[in-house]
Amino acid sequence: MSTASLAFSGAGPIAATTRQRVHDAAAELGYAGPNPLGRQLRRGRSGIVGVVVGDALSRAFRDPVTTQVLDGLVGHLGTLDLGVLLIPSASGPTTTTIDPLLESAAMDVAVVMWGGAGDSPVLAGLARRGIPTVLIEGRLAPGVSVVGIDDRGGIEQVTRHLLDLGHTRIASVTLPFDHERRDGLMTSQRLADPAWEITRRRLAGIHDAGVTPVAVYETPASLVEHGATAGRVLLSGPDRPTAVVCQSDLLASGVVLAARELGLRVPQDVSIAGFDGIDLPWLAPDVLTTVVQPLTEKGATVGHLVEDILAGAEPEHRELPVTLRVGTTTGPAPS
Repeated sequence: MSTASLAFSGAGPIAATTRQRVHDAAAELGYAGPNPLGRQLRRGRSGIVGVVVGDALSRAFRDPVTTQVLDGLVGHLGTLDLGVLLIPSASGPTTTTIDPLLESAAMDVAVVMWGGAGDSPVLAGLARRGIPTVLIEGRLAPGVSVVGIDDRGGIEQVTRHLLDLGHTRIASVTLPFDHERRDGLMTSQRLADPAWEITRRRLAGIHDAGVTPVAVYETPASLVEHGATAGRVLLSGPDRPTAVVCQSDLLASGVVLAARELGLRVPQDVSIAGFDGIDLPWLAPDVLTTVVQPLTEKGATVGHLVEDILAGAEPEHRELPVTLRVGTTTGPAPS
């Protein structure tokens, strides 16, 4: 029995010829190998990493940012023989409920994929269960590993790029402020303190460049149609901004489409910049000016932190750099 166990585990002192004899005998008997559940019980682990997505899955998977980060994460977890359980988070205006899977599903580590988790019961629920957690793009929290990017610095950099081009009337199209996911121009009261960390940091980057936006439009999600709606509102008036900084590339591409619809030239009449660095071939002939973040590398970094946690390491924070990529959608301010 012990020889068969060694042959299937791939570890331990066993001759290659003996291992082959065991596998040949198993094939003849139609035996696929040890029961995975039994192996999990012996190790005291499930072999599962829970991945909490910050939106309805149907909407989250329309965003290439989500899929590229997951690609990097799953690619590394696969080398560790770990599986993934996708868990949607509560996406309505209430912040008092969480998906039942968070309370009951077997998982060794949880990965939370959005920066609003610090203001929801998700982290508290995982802490109650004693499940180690890696948070992406979120606020630092005790006992939680965080993988982030220098998005505040990236937004500051692209805003300074617009200032250097002579723009003074700069507007912003943002990600959601909180679970309410409103759609419209922001009042000064709501602008005072966005609940979600990712939105707060990216707005702060504009202010770090010395700019107070002439208008801020909050969208309910990072989707092209929400950017187009924001663009129609911001660019329809007689006193429209000459530049728009968007908190994602999908939102920025929507603003570009709205500008074209309104008969405005990009960038001669209005400059538009985004954030993420995703591939948008359908936006041709335009190439978006954007802040590029290393999406697949970010997912792989999360995977490495999961590996470290399973090996007994303490929680830590890792921040990845971003870079400005100038395309065709920004140019000198109109005279």
